[in-house]
Amino acid sequence: MKPSPSPSRRRRAAVHRETSGREPSATPILDWQHPRVLELATEARRKDTSTDRDLLITAHRLITARIRPVYAMNDTQPVSRTLLLERGSCSQRLAALEAVGRAHGIASRVRGLLVSGRFWHPRFPRLRALVPRQVVLAWPEFLLDGEWVTVSELYGELNTLRRKEGFTNIGAETLFDAVARTAVDWDGITGSSCDLSNYVLADLGYFSSRDALFRAHGQTLCTPVRITADLVMGRRSA
Repeated sequence: MKPSPSPSRRRRAAVHRETSGREPSATPILDWQHPRVLELATEARRKDTSTDRDLLITAHRLITARIRPVYAMNDTQPVSRTLLLERGSCSQRLAALEAVGRAHGIASRVRGLLVSGRFWHPRFPRLRALVPRQVVLAWPEFLLDGEWVTVSELYGELNTLRRKEGFTNIGAETLFDAVARTAVDWDGITGSSCDLSNYVLADLGYFSSRDALFRAHGQTLCTPVRITADLVMGRRSA
């Protein structure tokens, strides 16, 4: 009997209702046609990138080096502005990775996850009361060789990456950085210290862009609170 595909492979193969199959388009967030984004995309291509995966890994490393991680709150900020500021949240840095990919014709989509605020408690031990109870997270996937590949597996399969110590949300490492080193497992596939599925309150499904996700479900904080929080946290290093 032919074995059933793994949950991760079934998830990759799923076709979201909003995915049209057209060439990757620019969006208000993923404004890859902006000169700053195109400059980064061109730099990524100059490296030894024989495959689309190589290009995304190179772009991930460039973004890691160029964009300082901070606790910015505006998930709909255009990538071009993030590059201008040279600082950004995990969400904003992931958006930059998507924009570079789209600039090179690599389709992307996001999986919406509603994540418990408890996930961030270790990072704010004295400010837990200020952490939102739940956070809308846009987790990207890229169409590589005809399969949707989650950013969690950009550097390798989850079951290979799980051999490393899991992400603890403590210290300087962020989720964006962690995918290069360890498994970021939102589905409980690894059954290891890398399993973050206990923090997932709801799977919101797949969207053709992070713009579509945030239009449907909104951002974590309402606009007045988000603007105020950004003034305080937007420059604070993660």
